[in-house]
Amino acid sequence: MKLPAALMLSAALAISACASSETPTVELPGGVMPENQNAQAREPTFFDRMFGTDPRPNAGPCPLMGVLYDNSRIVDFAADGNQRYANIEFTGEMQGVRGLCRYVEADPITMAIEIDMAFGRGPAATEARHTYRYWVAVARRGRAPIEKVYFDVDVRFDRNQQVATRTEQIERIVIPRANEGVSGENFEILVGFELTPEQLQFNRDGRRFRIDAASNAGG
Repeated sequence: MKLPAALMLSAALAISACASSETPTVELPGGVMPENQNAQAREPTFFDRMFGTDPRPNAGPCPLMGVLYDNSRIVDFAADGNQRYANIEFTGEMQGVRGLCRYVEADPITMAIEIDMAFGRGPAATEARHTYRYWVAVARRGRAPIEKVYFDVDVRFDRNQQVATRTEQIERIVIPRANEGVSGENFEILVGFELTPEQLQFNRDGRRFRIDAASNAGG
């Protein structure tokens, strides 16, 4: 999956995505690599800002990152609409989100995140491939999203494979700040599957099946 290098949105939010990576994303104090923790403070150059080598610590904490609970799971049933184990075609679950951020002075907040997902192929599935749609939203804490962007992840199940895992990487999220007094803790990054009203109600009712639905009788 690959989006254009920069996708400019109405709230001046830019998000791009690339193929999954095995390299983990970890939170570091102040967003600075350990070898740069004791670097002498200096005025950053144009190339420092361009290539992210500015050694100064972040101006504040990173935005909160999380999976929206009601949208953390998806279960696709066969067309007859009967919500029982034998009719499960595909399932999906978001298992976590992590990332790191960078911002100094009045610069916008730049973030990168990774989303861990697991997918299941159920007993009613007739195909070995399924496309799941999910979204990434930027919001002010406790308020409606500033912007939401949708992504598709195409999952192929090998012969006799019932479960597949994937790490989706969003390489760049840019959140503008009104001034340098606005901290990252004023924002949150939320992720979730795009669901039909019926799928959303299924989750809200507390009903669920395990990811490996094809080899288990239900969860």
